[in-house]
Amino acid sequence: MKITPIQVTIADLTKNYKDDGDGGVFGYDDRLTIRPAYQREFVYKDKQRDLVIDSVMKSRPLNVMYWSKTGKDTYEVLDGQQRTISVAQYVNKDFPIKVNGNDKFFQNLTDTERDQILNYELTVYICEGTEEEKLEWFKIINIAGETLTPQELLNATYTGTWLADAKNYFSKRNCVAGQIADGYIKGNPIRQDYLEKVLSWIADRDDLESGQMYMAIHQHDADANDLWLYFQTVINWAKMLFPKSRKGMTNVQEWGLLYNKYHNKQYNSNTLEADVQRLLMDDDVTKNAGIIPYILSDRTKHDEKLLSIRSFSEAQKRRVYERQGHKCPCCVKNGIDKEYAYNEMQGDHIIPWSQGGRTIDSNLQMLCQKCNNDKSNQ
Repeated sequence: MKITPIQVTIADLTKNYKDDGDGGVFGYDDRLTIRPAYQREFVYKDKQRDLVIDSVMKSRPLNVMYWSKTGKDTYEVLDGQQRTISVAQYVNKDFPIKVNGNDKFFQNLTDTERDQILNYELTVYICEGTEEEKLEWFKIINIAGETLTPQELLNATYTGTWLADAKNYFSKRNCVAGQIADGYIKGNPIRQDYLEKVLSWIADRDDLESGQMYMAIHQHDADANDLWLYFQTVINWAKMLFPKSRKGMTNVQEWGLLYNKYHNKQYNSNTLEADVQRLLMDDDVTKNAGIIPYILSDRTKHDEKLLSIRSFSEAQKRRVYERQGHKCPCCVKNGIDKEYAYNEMQGDHIIPWSQGGRTIDSNLQMLCQKCNNDKSNQ
């Protein structure tokens, strides 16, 4: 890949700057696409944005930026979008910064201060090569301090009409996916958390190895209707079964995976709510996030692992071990009068938790490993 360094003043960079929202962000007298289709939206926090302007005003160097050549005299930002937009928004009078303790927009600066910013030179590397070379370079250079997420890197690889449509639903502030799934999904849409999640769900539905595989198959589809309709179906199913959202429960579920596995089973939402309330009040349940998968499951001994049922403490087991005289009650019942070392025995619920047994001393017995395994297998 050919890489050519150039110097670009902020005055030239911000000439005819415009932000058309979904239509894109442009500058450099309409010759530079600042936010191409695969790039994330502006994510810098105010402090990071202000530090960029402070560096410019103090003539400190900013990191090298990379542009990809798209035509004879046109480019798109390969790396440096956040810094470019920070500078352009300030020159565009979109926000003030503190100067000697006072808030100052660009128009509040002195002529000398404004000229100093506009004449500041940025170092830009122009990259020319195949799409594969440019996208691979995009992955390598990244942005220091704002590492791209795995999904953002995938977006850089699978650009096209399908991705643009999918991002309209899942990848914008206050996006429609976040609105309809409020309380049932968590993450940052502009860091592609929602898109990454729904892709993993639909890949599971289609028996694909990953969301990346789904993207590869559908990259050149005209739209993302299948993905969007699937997401709505999943969330509507979740809301129908669990109409009451609970932080730490409904918003942390892998709803698509649950839907794929259980949507053909019949449930009663009132019964499910009663089960949720019962388990929330159970002191032995230590993982509330596992309650929903558990009550949707067959509720076997294996499924109880979802709840992380409270284990007997070492103190409890020591007390019962001594009380039993170091002997296994099952062995004694079978005529084997043998003492075991403490580490040869395991704590067991006499009455299983699923049958109402509690994790208390009176419901604890210490069994030898063989007897405990035999009991678990029954």
